[in-house]
Amino acid sequence: MARLDRLGEFFALDDDWVRPGGTVSRGDVLFTLAVVAASLFVLELMRALGGLVEIDAPRWQQWLYTAVPALFLLTRRRLPLTTVIGASIAYWAISTLEPLMASLLSTQIAYFLVILGGVAWARSRRAMAAVYAVVLFLMFLWLVWGIAVGQVLSDMVAASDPDAWVPATIAAPLMLGVINVLYFGGAVLGGQVAWRSARQRARLEQQTVTIREQTERLRESAVIDERLRIARELHDVVAHHVSGIGVQAAAARRVMDRDPEAAKGALARIEGGSRDAVTQMRGLLGTLRMRESPTGAVDHAPEPTLGDIAEMARARSGSGLTVVHELVEAREGDVEAVPASVGHSLYRTAQEALTNVTKHSTARTARVTVRVDAEHAEVEVTDDGRPRPGTSGTGMGQLGIRERVQSHHGSVEIGPRPLGGYRVRARIPLRSGGAR
Repeated sequence: MARLDRLGEFFALDDDWVRPGGTVSRGDVLFTLAVVAASLFVLELMRALGGLVEIDAPRWQQWLYTAVPALFLLTRRRLPLTTVIGASIAYWAISTLEPLMASLLSTQIAYFLVILGGVAWARSRRAMAAVYAVVLFLMFLWLVWGIAVGQVLSDMVAASDPDAWVPATIAAPLMLGVINVLYFGGAVLGGQVAWRSARQRARLEQQTVTIREQTERLRESAVIDERLRIARELHDVVAHHVSGIGVQAAAARRVMDRDPEAAKGALARIEGGSRDAVTQMRGLLGTLRMRESPTGAVDHAPEPTLGDIAEMARARSGSGLTVVHELVEAREGDVEAVPASVGHSLYRTAQEALTNVTKHSTARTARVTVRVDAEHAEVEVTDDGRPRPGTSGTGMGQLGIRERVQSHHGSVEIGPRPLGGYRVRARIPLRSGGAR
Protein backbone atom coordinates (compact mmCIF):
# COMPACT_ATOMS: atom_id res chain seq x y z
CA MET A 1 0.00 0.00 0.00
CA ALA A 2 2.86 2.34 0.83
CA ARG A 3 4.43 1.67 -2.56
CA LEU A 4 1.17 2.55 -4.30
CA ASP A 5 1.01 5.79 -2.29
CA ARG A 6 4.56 6.70 -3.30
CA LEU A 7 3.78 5.84 -6.90
CA GLY A 8 0.66 8.01 -6.82
CA GLU A 9 2.65 10.84 -5.25
CA PHE A 10 5.32 10.64 -7.96
CA PHE A 11 2.78 10.74 -10.77
CA ALA A 12 0.75 13.41 -8.91
CA LEU A 13 -2.51 11.51 -9.37
CA ASP A 14 -4.24 13.79 -6.84
CA ASP A 15 -2.96 16.97 -8.46
CA ASP A 16 -5.84 18.99 -9.89
CA TRP A 17 -3.64 21.13 -12.11
CA VAL A 18 -4.61 20.76 -15.75
CA ARG A 19 -1.93 21.48 -18.26
CA PRO A 20 -3.31 23.82 -20.92
CA GLY A 21 -4.05 21.94 -24.09
CA GLY A 22 -1.48 22.36 -26.76
CA THR A 23 -2.38 23.14 -30.33
CA VAL A 24 -0.95 21.70 -33.50
CA SER A 25 1.52 24.46 -34.17
CA ARG A 26 3.72 25.17 -37.11
CA GLY A 27 6.63 23.80 -35.11
CA ASP A 28 4.81 20.49 -34.63
CA VAL A 29 4.16 20.22 -38.36
CA LEU A 30 7.79 20.99 -39.26
CA PHE A 31 9.11 18.61 -36.60
CA THR A 32 6.84 15.78 -37.78
CA LEU A 33 7.79 16.30 -41.42
CA ALA A 34 11.47 16.36 -40.46
CA VAL A 35 11.14 13.06 -38.55
CA VAL A 36 9.24 11.46 -41.46
CA ALA A 37 11.84 12.62 -43.97
CA ALA A 38 14.73 11.45 -41.76
CA SER A 39 13.07 8.05 -41.24
CA LEU A 40 12.55 7.51 -44.95
CA PHE A 41 16.11 8.59 -45.64
CA VAL A 42 17.49 6.09 -43.11
CA LEU A 43 15.23 3.43 -44.60
CA GLU A 44 16.78 3.94 -48.04
CA LEU A 45 20.28 3.89 -46.54
CA MET A 46 19.49 0.52 -44.99
CA ARG A 47 18.15 -0.69 -48.32
CA ALA A 48 21.39 0.32 -50.01
CA LEU A 49 23.37 -1.64 -47.42
CA GLY A 50 21.20 -4.71 -47.82
CA GLY A 51 19.43 -4.43 -44.50
CA LEU A 52 15.96 -4.90 -45.97
CA VAL A 53 16.49 -8.00 -48.09
CA GLU A 54 14.47 -10.14 -45.69
CA ILE A 55 11.41 -7.86 -45.93
CA ASP A 56 8.87 -9.11 -48.49
CA ALA A 57 6.61 -6.02 -48.47
CA PRO A 58 6.82 -3.75 -51.53
CA ARG A 59 8.60 -0.43 -51.24
CA TRP A 60 5.45 1.67 -50.88
CA GLN A 61 4.35 -0.47 -47.91
CA GLN A 62 7.79 -0.10 -46.37
CA TRP A 63 7.50 3.67 -46.75
CA LEU A 64 4.01 3.54 -45.22
CA TYR A 65 5.17 1.43 -42.25
CA THR A 66 8.01 3.90 -41.68
CA ALA A 67 6.02 7.11 -42.02
CA VAL A 68 2.90 6.19 -40.01
CA PRO A 69 4.60 5.98 -36.56
CA ALA A 70 6.25 9.37 -37.14
CA LEU A 71 2.95 11.00 -38.18
CA PHE A 72 1.54 10.42 -34.69
CA LEU A 73 4.00 13.04 -33.43
CA LEU A 74 1.79 15.69 -35.01
CA THR A 75 -0.97 15.34 -32.38
CA ARG A 76 1.08 14.33 -29.34
CA ARG A 77 0.33 17.68 -27.62
CA ARG A 78 -3.18 18.29 -28.91
CA LEU A 79 -4.61 14.80 -28.21
CA PRO A 80 -1.97 13.08 -26.06
CA LEU A 81 -3.83 10.01 -24.77
CA THR A 82 -5.72 9.42 -28.02
CA THR A 83 -2.42 9.62 -29.84
CA VAL A 84 -0.84 7.06 -27.49
CA ILE A 85 -3.71 4.63 -28.05
CA GLY A 86 -3.60 5.10 -31.83
CA ALA A 87 0.19 4.80 -32.00
CA SER A 88 0.13 1.64 -29.86
CA ILE A 89 -2.42 0.02 -32.18
CA ALA A 90 -0.37 1.05 -35.22
CA TYR A 91 2.83 -0.28 -33.66
CA TRP A 92 1.14 -3.59 -32.83
CA ALA A 93 -0.23 -3.86 -36.39
CA ILE A 94 3.15 -3.15 -37.99
CA SER A 95 4.86 -5.66 -35.67
CA THR A 96 2.29 -8.29 -36.59
CA LEU A 97 2.41 -7.67 -40.34
CA GLU A 98 6.12 -7.00 -40.73
CA PRO A 99 8.14 -7.46 -37.50
CA LEU A 100 11.40 -6.19 -39.00
CA MET A 101 9.80 -2.87 -39.93
CA ALA A 102 8.69 -2.36 -36.32
CA SER A 103 12.25 -2.90 -35.12
CA LEU A 104 13.68 -0.03 -37.20
CA LEU A 105 15.38 2.65 -35.13
CA SER A 106 13.23 5.43 -36.59
CA THR A 107 10.02 3.58 -35.65
CA GLN A 108 11.31 2.92 -32.13
CA ILE A 109 12.25 6.58 -31.63
CA ALA A 110 8.92 7.87 -32.93
CA TYR A 111 6.91 5.56 -30.65
CA PHE A 112 9.16 6.51 -27.71
CA LEU A 113 8.43 10.22 -28.27
CA VAL A 114 4.68 9.52 -28.50
CA ILE A 115 4.71 7.66 -25.16
CA LEU A 116 6.74 10.45 -23.56
CA GLY A 117 4.39 13.10 -24.97
CA GLY A 118 1.32 11.33 -23.64
CA VAL A 119 2.62 11.52 -20.08
CA ALA A 120 3.90 15.08 -20.50
CA TRP A 121 0.73 16.53 -22.07
CA ALA A 122 -2.11 14.49 -20.57
CA ARG A 123 -4.79 16.79 -19.11
CA SER A 124 -5.77 14.38 -16.32
CA ARG A 125 -3.19 12.40 -14.37
CA ARG A 126 -5.74 9.75 -13.42
CA ALA A 127 -6.83 9.26 -17.03
CA MET A 128 -3.18 9.07 -18.06
CA ALA A 129 -2.44 6.42 -15.43
CA ALA A 130 -5.45 4.35 -16.52
CA VAL A 131 -4.60 4.51 -20.23
CA TYR A 132 -0.94 3.66 -19.65
CA ALA A 133 -1.79 0.81 -17.29
CA VAL A 134 -3.93 -0.78 -20.02
CA VAL A 135 -1.40 -0.12 -22.81
CA LEU A 136 1.58 -1.44 -20.84
CA PHE A 137 -0.38 -4.49 -19.64
CA LEU A 138 -1.38 -5.37 -23.19
CA MET A 139 2.19 -4.81 -24.38
CA PHE A 140 3.38 -7.15 -21.63
CA LEU A 141 0.88 -9.84 -22.64
CA TRP A 142 1.90 -9.42 -26.28
CA LEU A 143 5.57 -9.83 -25.35
CA VAL A 144 4.82 -12.94 -23.27
CA TRP A 145 2.77 -14.34 -26.13
CA GLY A 146 5.61 -13.71 -28.58
CA ILE A 147 8.10 -15.42 -26.29
CA ALA A 148 5.82 -18.37 -25.64
CA VAL A 149 4.47 -19.22 -29.08
CA GLY A 150 6.19 -16.87 -31.53
CA GLN A 151 9.57 -16.75 -33.17
CA VAL A 152 10.91 -14.00 -30.94
CA LEU A 153 13.43 -16.19 -29.14
CA SER A 154 14.21 -18.75 -31.81
CA ASP A 155 16.62 -16.59 -33.76
CA MET A 156 18.29 -15.30 -30.61
CA VAL A 157 18.79 -18.79 -29.21
CA ALA A 158 20.04 -20.11 -32.53
CA ALA A 159 22.74 -17.42 -32.67
CA SER A 160 23.81 -17.86 -29.06
CA ASP A 161 27.36 -18.56 -27.89
CA PRO A 162 27.67 -22.07 -26.37
CA ASP A 163 30.49 -20.87 -24.10
CA ALA A 164 28.32 -18.17 -22.47
CA TRP A 165 27.80 -18.35 -18.69
CA VAL A 166 24.04 -17.79 -18.94
CA PRO A 167 21.94 -20.20 -21.05
CA ALA A 168 20.40 -18.61 -24.13
CA THR A 169 16.90 -19.69 -23.11
CA ILE A 170 17.24 -17.57 -19.96
CA ALA A 171 19.32 -14.72 -21.39
CA ALA A 172 16.94 -14.04 -24.28
CA PRO A 173 13.77 -13.30 -22.23
CA LEU A 174 15.82 -11.38 -19.68
CA MET A 175 17.32 -9.25 -22.41
CA LEU A 176 13.91 -8.56 -23.94
CA GLY A 177 12.52 -7.69 -20.51
CA VAL A 178 15.35 -5.28 -19.70
CA ILE A 179 15.06 -3.59 -23.09
CA ASN A 180 11.31 -3.08 -22.72
CA VAL A 181 11.57 -1.87 -19.12
CA LEU A 182 14.21 0.68 -20.09
CA TYR A 183 12.28 1.68 -23.20
CA PHE A 184 8.85 2.20 -21.67
CA GLY A 185 10.17 3.21 -18.25
CA GLY A 186 12.42 5.86 -19.76
CA ALA A 187 9.59 7.28 -21.85
CA VAL A 188 7.19 7.41 -18.89
CA LEU A 189 9.76 8.92 -16.52
CA GLY A 190 10.84 11.48 -19.10
CA GLY A 191 7.24 12.48 -19.72
CA GLN A 192 6.58 12.85 -16.00
CA VAL A 193 9.66 15.05 -15.57
CA ALA A 194 8.45 17.23 -18.45
CA TRP A 195 4.96 17.49 -16.88
CA ARG A 196 6.37 18.47 -13.49
CA SER A 197 8.57 21.11 -15.12
CA ALA A 198 5.53 22.54 -16.89
CA ARG A 199 3.56 22.62 -13.64
CA GLN A 200 6.42 24.37 -11.87
CA ARG A 201 6.62 26.99 -14.62
CA ALA A 202 2.86 27.53 -14.46
CA ARG A 203 3.02 28.03 -10.69
CA LEU A 204 5.90 30.46 -11.02
CA GLU A 205 3.96 32.40 -13.65
CA GLN A 206 0.90 32.46 -11.40
CA GLN A 207 3.00 33.65 -8.49
CA THR A 208 4.48 36.34 -10.71
CA VAL A 209 1.00 37.50 -11.69
CA THR A 210 -0.11 37.46 -8.04
CA ILE A 211 2.94 39.45 -6.95
CA ARG A 212 2.36 41.93 -9.75
CA GLU A 213 -1.29 42.35 -8.74
CA GLN A 214 -0.38 42.74 -5.08
CA THR A 215 2.27 45.29 -5.99
CA GLU A 216 -0.27 47.25 -8.00
CA ARG A 217 -2.76 47.16 -5.12
CA LEU A 218 -0.08 48.31 -2.69
CA ARG A 219 0.89 51.11 -5.05
CA GLU A 220 -2.73 52.24 -5.36
CA SER A 221 -3.14 52.01 -1.59
CA ALA A 222 0.00 54.10 -1.09
CA VAL A 223 -1.31 56.74 -3.50
CA ILE A 224 -4.66 56.87 -1.68
CA ASP A 225 -2.92 57.09 1.71
CA GLU A 226 -0.73 59.93 0.45
CA ARG A 227 -3.75 61.79 -0.90
CA LEU A 228 -5.51 61.42 2.45
CA ARG A 229 -2.40 62.63 4.23
CA ILE A 230 -2.16 65.71 2.04
CA ALA A 231 -5.89 66.34 2.48
CA ARG A 232 -5.50 66.21 6.26
CA GLU A 233 -2.47 68.49 6.10
CA LEU A 234 -4.29 71.03 3.95
CA HIS A 235 -7.30 70.93 6.26
CA ASP A 236 -5.16 71.46 9.34
CA VAL A 237 -3.07 74.23 7.80
CA VAL A 238 -5.97 76.13 6.32
CA ALA A 239 -8.27 75.73 9.32
CA HIS A 240 -5.56 76.66 11.81
CA HIS A 241 -4.20 79.71 10.08
CA VAL A 242 -7.47 81.07 8.71
CA SER A 243 -9.14 80.81 12.10
CA GLY A 244 -6.11 82.47 13.71
CA ILE A 245 -6.19 85.26 11.15
CA GLY A 246 -9.89 85.75 11.84
CA VAL A 247 -9.33 86.02 15.59
CA GLN A 248 -6.44 88.44 15.23
CA ALA A 249 -8.32 90.55 12.69
CA ALA A 250 -11.29 90.81 15.07
CA ALA A 251 -8.95 91.84 17.89
CA ALA A 252 -7.27 94.46 15.71
CA ARG A 253 -10.63 95.90 14.69
CA ARG A 254 -11.76 96.23 18.32
CA VAL A 255 -8.63 98.02 19.57
CA MET A 256 -7.63 99.93 16.46
CA ASP A 257 -8.98 103.27 17.69
CA ARG A 258 -8.03 103.13 21.34
CA ASP A 259 -4.82 101.07 21.22
CA PRO A 260 -3.01 101.32 17.87
CA GLU A 261 0.02 99.42 19.18
CA ALA A 262 -2.10 96.39 20.11
CA ALA A 263 -3.73 96.58 16.70
CA LYS A 264 -0.26 96.61 15.10
CA GLY A 265 0.65 93.51 17.08
CA ALA A 266 -2.48 91.73 15.92
CA LEU A 267 -1.84 92.72 12.30
CA ALA A 268 1.76 91.55 12.62
CA ARG A 269 0.52 88.18 13.84
CA ILE A 270 -1.88 88.08 10.89
CA GLU A 271 1.01 88.78 8.56
CA GLY A 272 3.18 86.09 10.13
CA GLY A 273 0.36 83.56 10.18
CA SER A 274 -0.54 84.15 6.54
CA ARG A 275 3.07 83.78 5.46
CA ASP A 276 3.43 80.61 7.47
CA ALA A 277 0.23 79.25 5.91
CA VAL A 278 1.47 80.05 2.40
CA THR A 279 4.84 78.42 3.15
CA GLN A 280 3.24 75.22 4.45
CA MET A 281 0.78 75.05 1.57
CA ARG A 282 3.58 75.50 -0.94
CA GLY A 283 5.44 72.67 0.72
CA LEU A 284 2.40 70.40 0.54
CA LEU A 285 1.67 71.27 -3.08
CA GLY A 286 5.33 70.80 -3.87
CA THR A 287 5.15 67.17 -2.78
CA LEU A 288 2.63 66.59 -5.57
CA ARG A 289 5.15 67.81 -8.15
CA MET A 290 8.30 66.65 -6.43
CA ARG A 291 10.57 64.28 -8.28
CA GLU A 292 13.64 62.59 -6.94
CA SER A 293 16.96 64.20 -7.63
CA PRO A 294 19.69 62.25 -9.50
CA THR A 295 21.16 61.24 -6.13
CA GLY A 296 17.84 59.72 -5.06
CA ALA A 297 17.19 62.31 -2.33
CA VAL A 298 14.00 64.32 -2.15
CA ASP A 299 14.03 67.84 -0.77
CA HIS A 300 11.16 68.02 1.71
CA ALA A 301 10.52 71.04 3.87
CA PRO A 302 10.83 70.26 7.59
CA GLU A 303 7.52 69.34 9.19
CA PRO A 304 6.50 70.59 12.64
CA THR A 305 6.99 68.18 15.54
CA LEU A 306 6.37 68.05 19.30
CA GLY A 307 9.06 70.64 19.94
CA ASP A 308 7.08 73.20 17.91
CA ILE A 309 3.90 72.92 19.98
CA ALA A 310 5.18 75.49 22.49
CA GLU A 311 5.61 78.10 19.74
CA MET A 312 2.16 77.30 18.33
CA ALA A 313 0.63 77.73 21.79
CA ARG A 314 2.29 81.13 22.20
CA ALA A 315 1.04 82.20 18.78
CA ARG A 316 -2.49 81.17 19.72
CA SER A 317 -2.57 83.18 22.95
CA GLY A 318 -4.24 86.55 22.85
CA SER A 319 -7.52 88.13 21.79
CA GLY A 320 -9.54 86.57 24.55
CA LEU A 321 -7.91 83.14 24.62
CA THR A 322 -4.97 82.24 26.80
CA VAL A 323 -3.13 79.10 25.77
CA VAL A 324 -0.87 77.47 28.36
CA HIS A 325 1.77 74.97 27.28
CA GLU A 326 3.05 72.28 29.66
CA LEU A 327 5.75 69.70 28.97
CA VAL A 328 6.06 66.56 31.09
CA GLU A 329 9.07 64.34 30.35
CA ALA A 330 10.11 61.16 32.14
CA ARG A 331 13.69 62.13 31.37
CA GLU A 332 15.13 65.29 29.98
CA GLY A 333 15.42 65.10 26.20
CA ASP A 334 12.63 62.55 25.68
CA VAL A 335 10.81 64.96 23.36
CA GLU A 336 13.76 65.08 20.96
CA ALA A 337 13.83 61.27 20.84
CA VAL A 338 10.24 60.98 19.60
CA PRO A 339 10.16 59.90 15.93
CA ALA A 340 9.38 62.74 13.55
CA SER A 341 6.27 61.05 12.15
CA VAL A 342 4.78 60.60 15.63
CA GLY A 343 5.68 64.15 16.66
CA HIS A 344 4.15 65.54 13.48
CA SER A 345 0.87 63.69 14.05
CA LEU A 346 0.66 64.90 17.65
CA TYR A 347 1.48 68.46 16.56
CA ARG A 348 -1.37 68.41 14.04
CA THR A 349 -3.65 66.96 16.70
CA ALA A 350 -2.90 69.84 19.05
CA GLN A 351 -3.23 72.32 16.19
CA GLU A 352 -6.66 71.01 15.18
CA ALA A 353 -7.84 70.93 18.79
CA LEU A 354 -6.83 74.56 19.35
CA THR A 355 -8.48 75.56 16.07
CA ASN A 356 -11.72 73.96 17.25
CA VAL A 357 -11.45 75.81 20.56
CA THR A 358 -11.11 79.10 18.72
CA LYS A 359 -13.96 78.44 16.30
CA HIS A 360 -16.47 76.47 18.33
CA SER A 361 -15.94 77.28 22.03
CA THR A 362 -16.48 80.15 24.45
CA ALA A 363 -13.31 79.16 26.33
CA ARG A 364 -11.06 81.81 27.77
CA THR A 365 -8.25 79.42 28.66
CA ALA A 366 -6.85 76.35 26.92
CA ARG A 367 -4.06 74.09 28.14
CA VAL A 368 -1.82 72.03 25.89
CA THR A 369 0.01 69.29 27.79
CA VAL A 370 2.71 67.15 26.17
CA ARG A 371 3.73 63.98 28.01
CA VAL A 372 6.58 61.74 26.88
CA ASP A 373 8.10 58.68 28.49
CA ALA A 374 9.94 55.62 27.26
CA GLU A 375 6.74 53.91 26.11
CA HIS A 376 4.35 56.61 24.89
CA ALA A 377 4.05 60.13 23.56
CA GLU A 378 0.87 62.01 24.37
CA VAL A 379 -0.72 65.38 23.78
CA GLU A 380 -3.79 66.65 25.64
CA VAL A 381 -5.71 69.84 24.89
CA THR A 382 -8.32 70.99 27.40
CA ASP A 383 -10.38 74.17 27.70
CA ASP A 384 -12.89 75.73 30.09
CA GLY A 385 -15.55 76.78 27.63
CA ARG A 386 -18.89 75.65 26.29
CA PRO A 387 -19.98 75.03 22.72
CA ARG A 388 -20.62 78.28 20.90
CA PRO A 389 -24.11 78.33 19.35
CA GLY A 390 -24.30 78.11 15.56
CA THR A 391 -20.70 77.01 15.05
CA SER A 392 -21.00 73.25 14.63
CA GLY A 393 -18.38 71.92 12.23
CA THR A 394 -18.35 69.14 9.65
CA GLY A 395 -16.47 66.68 11.85
CA MET A 396 -13.63 66.35 9.33
CA GLY A 397 -11.12 67.76 11.80
CA GLN A 398 -11.84 65.14 14.45
CA LEU A 399 -11.88 62.44 11.78
CA GLY A 400 -8.45 63.59 10.66
CA ILE A 401 -7.19 63.41 14.26
CA ARG A 402 -8.41 59.82 14.61
CA GLU A 403 -6.91 58.77 11.28
CA ARG A 404 -3.54 60.28 12.12
CA VAL A 405 -3.29 58.64 15.51
CA GLN A 406 -4.68 55.29 14.41
CA SER A 407 -2.07 55.14 11.64
CA HIS A 408 0.47 54.84 14.51
CA HIS A 409 -1.67 52.33 16.46
CA GLY A 410 -2.51 54.98 19.01
CA SER A 411 -5.69 55.91 20.88
CA VAL A 412 -7.82 59.07 20.91
CA GLU A 413 -10.26 60.48 23.44
CA ILE A 414 -12.46 63.38 22.31
CA GLY A 415 -15.41 64.77 24.21
CA PRO A 416 -16.76 67.06 26.95
CA ARG A 417 -15.16 67.07 30.41
CA PRO A 418 -17.31 66.13 33.43
CA LEU A 419 -16.62 69.46 35.17
CA GLY A 420 -17.02 71.58 32.06
CA GLY A 421 -14.99 72.32 29.02
CA TYR A 422 -13.71 69.98 26.31
CA ARG A 423 -10.79 67.60 26.01
CA VAL A 424 -8.83 66.11 23.12
CA ARG A 425 -6.26 63.51 24.12
CA ALA A 426 -4.07 61.51 21.72
CA ARG A 427 -1.66 58.82 22.89
CA ILE A 428 0.78 56.98 20.60
CA PRO A 429 3.02 54.06 21.61
CA LEU A 430 6.70 54.47 20.82
CA ARG A 431 7.41 50.74 20.64
CA SER A 432 5.83 47.57 19.19
CA GLY A 433 5.36 49.13 15.78
CA GLY A 434 3.73 52.33 17.03
CA ALA A 435 6.38 54.68 15.70
CA ARG A 436 6.57 54.13 11.98
